[in-house]
Amino acid sequence: MNAVWAATSPESGLFDPVERCTEVKDLSDRFNRLRSCGQGYIEVRSPNREFPVLTLAFRDDHAVVHLMSDTERTSLLVGDGIAPSGAKVEVPIMDDLAPVTGDCVLKIDQAWGLVHDFTQTWEAGRLGEWCEL
Repeated sequence: MNAVWAATSPESGLFDPVERCTEVKDLSDRFNRLRSCGQGYIEVRSPNREFPVLTLAFRDDHAVVHLMSDTERTSLLVGDGIAPSGAKVEVPIMDDLAPVTGDCVLKIDQAWGLVHDFTQTWEAGRLGEWCEL
């Protein structure tokens, strides 16, 4: 199975917007390299469609998953309770740290599992509850 993705460079720590079309294993390898760096940002989509695009932004054990359904609609996946709903957690969005409320924060392992599931079906609706921005 192939995926189109762009991600933070482990070498520079900056987002590299150049999309790659590779096997999902290569995306998984990049995630693991970024995880060993402590943070990263990944965008992934089907090789056959521009949308939906799923993003994974993580820092340490906290992650946030965004869904871009089209050019005008973005949603956040509701969190799993790892962070209190009133807390602010910072994750990298492209090259900048962005604060996100705790109610949209997930454990990194769960978030990566959801991204991996997305690469198998290209359907985001089944991943959980979405909150449109």
